[in-house]
Amino acid sequence: MMSDRVTDLTLAEQASLASGGTAWTTAAVRDVVRSLHLSDGPHGLRRAQDESLLSASVPATCFPPAVTSGSTWDPALVRRMGTALAREASALGVDVILGPGINIKRSPLCGRNFEYFSEDPHVSGVMGAALVEGIQSLGVGACVKHFAVNNQETDRMRVSADVDERTLRELYLSAFEHVVREARPYTVMASYNRINGVYACENLWLLTRVLRQEWGFDGLVMSDWGAVNDRAAALAAGLDLQMPPDGTDRRLVAAVEDGRLDRAAVTAAATRVLQLQERVDRAQRFDDWDVDAHHELAREAARAGAVLLKNDGGLLPLDPAAHLTVAVIGEFARTPRYQGHGSSRVTPTRLDNAWDALRQAAGPDLKLTFSPGFTLTGAPDPGLTDEAVAHAAQADVALLFLGLPEESETEGRDRTDIELPRCQVELLRSVAAACRKVAVVLANGAVVSVADWQDDAQAVLEAWLGGQAGGAALADLLYGACSPSGKLTESIPLRLQDVPSYLYFPGQDRHTVHGEGRYVGYRHYDTLDLPVAYPFGHGLSYTTFSYGDLKVEQTGDNSWTVRATVTNTGPRHGEEVVQLYVAFDEPHPTRPRHELRGFAKLALEPGASARAEFRLAGRDLAWYSTQRGGWRIDPGTFTVEVGASSRDIRLRAELSTPGDGIADELTAASSLGEWLDHPVGGKLLRDRLTAHPGAVKLDDVGPHVLSAVSQIPLGKFVGPILGLTSETVAALAAAAQKETA
Repeated sequence: MMSDRVTDLTLAEQASLASGGTAWTTAAVRDVVRSLHLSDGPHGLRRAQDESLLSASVPATCFPPAVTSGSTWDPALVRRMGTALAREASALGVDVILGPGINIKRSPLCGRNFEYFSEDPHVSGVMGAALVEGIQSLGVGACVKHFAVNNQETDRMRVSADVDERTLRELYLSAFEHVVREARPYTVMASYNRINGVYACENLWLLTRVLRQEWGFDGLVMSDWGAVNDRAAALAAGLDLQMPPDGTDRRLVAAVEDGRLDRAAVTAAATRVLQLQERVDRAQRFDDWDVDAHHELAREAARAGAVLLKNDGGLLPLDPAAHLTVAVIGEFARTPRYQGHGSSRVTPTRLDNAWDALRQAAGPDLKLTFSPGFTLTGAPDPGLTDEAVAHAAQADVALLFLGLPEESETEGRDRTDIELPRCQVELLRSVAAACRKVAVVLANGAVVSVADWQDDAQAVLEAWLGGQAGGAALADLLYGACSPSGKLTESIPLRLQDVPSYLYFPGQDRHTVHGEGRYVGYRHYDTLDLPVAYPFGHGLSYTTFSYGDLKVEQTGDNSWTVRATVTNTGPRHGEEVVQLYVAFDEPHPTRPRHELRGFAKLALEPGASARAEFRLAGRDLAWYSTQRGGWRIDPGTFTVEVGASSRDIRLRAELSTPGDGIADELTAASSLGEWLDHPVGGKLLRDRLTAHPGAVKLDDVGPHVLSAVSQIPLGKFVGPILGLTSETVAALAAAAQKETA
């Protein structure tokens, strides 16, 4: 039995299992536990050539990063990517893939946003679970990261993310909870940062109470590389594996020997390492993979994740067989930006570029010219601008490939603005003055501002980072071999100052205060009805869709099935992402105006219709009560909204919920209003006041006076005014508690 194999090990051997063997492997002990190989790989394997931390990696398929794959809104596609990653992992001898990253995009400035799916936890959770399911379908382990509230790179090794528990639960932990409960990942990675002053790797509340006890996680918790500050404290909190090794095993043994650490914590960590080995040892084994097939899958994902922001006059797609002259401008067309920089950087098996792909797919009557337009360093070069403008002046259409330089999007550093390089914007304006039809193709791993320049272009295609096959995918989209179907998983603000975290990000004095609370992204913009450049969920197509026939079927006290019909009303095949929101209209907001609770991607031929179906459960209506220490559902009305974006709601239906039926405990400190709203306490209080001769009857109190004192504790002030002693209030509270129970 596994427990016997672990207890047979010495304390020193158990301690060695709680730390890595090399930079990329776990430790081996005799013939009991073998070494496991770990590899970066949220969007492709970065299998090191040797065991050093900075080793170059062997070639593997570079799929589009999460910023792009998330924008597909297609869990089935992401699941297939996960399976492909697992096949490559097996062939390369990798046991655990360090991904997906599912942190919330709190600010567009985060240097690692290209590795994350969304500003919304539902999207992040569903897409993250799909990738985990795909990876683990072949028995390779997945590692969900970075747990938790790791939403910036600035001072990431020390910064404390200071955030209230309700915001933690509803926003920053929600995606992790979904992945843990639904996909059951083999491992979770604890992050570098502190959470409310406590390092994630040493956070008992996070790693044990929430992750294991509440969510039922039964896998291994490892550290981010170099994230452990106190090994004994980390093990006591629930961390099983420190990576990489730092030669402190002896200190762990000493902590047990002098009573600072319970040996059971060391044994538990060693047991989970062995359990991980047993899980991955059941994996299917492969010697190789179909390089061409995986490249085509990467191409499919890049196509599906590109978002058509605008397309005035139907400028796109271009007809590859038309008599047109097209000026292709921008170095990124020839030298693609296809992934971000840092630990997730993959050595691709091959690399497409858009310039070659556009030429290969063009018909004989389509004339293409190329000019780089700008340097990748951003250094001004008037000669390049002049050449590009000359080509544009002779063209029917100008295709500008613009984007962010590689060094601006990297692990370890946040951006300071969301602007395109000035030289690129100036190039666009010069080209727009010379050619009346301009389409911009963007290459970037995080949001860039478009407000200042988009009027100079008739079309804008946000291609994000396309992975190794992104160039061919762009040719497919620009020539209309397929229609864009991606949608934004993050809002594009008009300016950086509009971002809700603007005043708090990245913080100072080793603290970043989440002063915006739960109002991140569209939760902020839509609640305050603020203008944005493009809203969450937005994305155009080369065809059009209509919505209708909304039906809601109640299947329980707090469960419903929601169905809507979507019809392709345009001239060509297309895919539509149908989004379900739950809205609560309140005179003064206590929660975001609406929140995403479901989505479905439908593929439709011209004239065809399909039904999108969603299921709502109680948790979809709930909010986290710190007073109750759990989720609660208030009775009342709410609205289900079905639409094409958070600002393009097509269908609505008002529903009601009886709530969760759980009444909060009343005490003498509860306000008069809380007493009167309580299903049991309200009646007891009214009956007592009616029956007691010396008490003031509530009906005799004017509504204005009653409203004025409704928030005052009953036992401290209001009770005596009404003629109730403190003993009477205490007795009423006890009676209410007994009857409620």
